[in-house]
Amino acid sequence: MKNSTAAFVSFVIEQNGDGYLASVPSMPGAFAEGDSMEEAIFNCVDVLKMIFAYRHARGELLG
Repeated sequence: MKNSTAAFVSFVIEQNGDGYLASVPSMPGAFAEGDSMEEAIFNCVDVLKMIFAYRHARGELLG
């Protein structure tokens, strides 16, 4: 079984024209848009995954 760690992330949701913008203030570069709040959050989670994968590949801290 792999070791795993749980993390809690706070999203900031803003209305952006006809859609929404979700961002994670504690993670620079983590933001995404969506037509609904839910879509913006899901898209932002995908961005977080990409940031974590990039940092992991470079041997950087994820926090």
